[in-house]
Amino acid sequence: MNRNLLLVTLSLGVWGVGEGFFLYFQPLYLQQWGADPLLIGGVFSIMGLASALTQIPAGYLSDRFGSRTIMWASWIFGALATWVMALANTLPVFIVGVALYGLTGFVMAPLNSYITNMRGNLSIGRALSIPSAAFNLGAVLGPVMGGIIADRLGFKTVYLVAAVLFIISTAIIFFVQNQTGLHHEDQNSTAQTGLLRNPRFLGFLSLAGITLFALYLPQPLIPNFLQNQQHLNSTTIGILASFGSLGSALSMFFLSHLNFIAGFMISQIMLMATCVFFLEGKSVVLFGVGYLFVGGYRLCRAMNLAITRSLIHPSETGLAYGMVETVNAAMVIVAPILAGFLYKTDPYSIYRISLILLISAFVINLIVFSLVKIRKVRKA
Repeated sequence: MNRNLLLVTLSLGVWGVGEGFFLYFQPLYLQQWGADPLLIGGVFSIMGLASALTQIPAGYLSDRFGSRTIMWASWIFGALATWVMALANTLPVFIVGVALYGLTGFVMAPLNSYITNMRGNLSIGRALSIPSAAFNLGAVLGPVMGGIIADRLGFKTVYLVAAVLFIISTAIIFFVQNQTGLHHEDQNSTAQTGLLRNPRFLGFLSLAGITLFALYLPQPLIPNFLQNQQHLNSTTIGILASFGSLGSALSMFFLSHLNFIAGFMISQIMLMATCVFFLEGKSVVLFGVGYLFVGGYRLCRAMNLAITRSLIHPSETGLAYGMVETVNAAMVIVAPILAGFLYKTDPYSIYRISLILLISAFVINLIVFSLVKIRKVRKA
């Protein structure tokens, strides 16, 4: 691993600790402010909308002007947004902070483009997975400490600690070097045809959207389910949330070397397991196992990018990644609204509906990728 990738990995690890401090508890803090499940789902959708609006412009700008400056801007913006949440004294101000934090999602396309071009001798899937694994390892610590602090000092203190950690992470990212063109393996690539004239890329984008919706639907209201239906306290919920981050990190470390289509399919099976454990689980241990399999969501996002990179011209990486992240953000807008509606009707229905959608998405993906493979064989 080269110096730049190491710095990105370290910075993301610290950011993961900070985000883990509060992200899993946001539904509970919103509930404490007086928000009902529909409003909580709406707030998550606001985050998704804020992220969706910025992905494609950020990806385009990273292709034109380089990724590093846009990465720096996102780190600074994220730290400031967290201070807004930490210092908020009313629900509307807090929601403004949440929306501003959602805007920092524009870092994804430039960050992943930077990692792809600065990956050294690593494969694209492996290079994207290592920093993500570090982020999730950091997020293992965050929820545990955040839950303890929340029970003893309140959620406001949780956000204050996270804001300080984000300043440290931002200081680290300022030491990365600017990228100097394409990776050496991409220098002799064929001429680009344009993303909107690339049917394979556009077709996969549709598949990714369906899959990501099914993967995200069971996740937003897990903390509320554990507190309200299973009567667990914030400390226990924080520990369980750490299992989710641990699952993401383990998935990145041990499954990222697989063929990216295999990783894409395995991620869906993992979230099916999550739904089963939350539907049938009667103990903290089983909920912890269920949370481990939530790591399939992060694995799927990394595999989506690896698949995307194989379908496009390297010079279009930032814009293509931006389009993929826009689709992901769109699912983060829609899925929480449906989750809030289902939760209000019957909390357990979230996992039943999600399981049906995941099985359906898995079958669709299996058929599509099998047909693509068959056509390649026939053409050979």
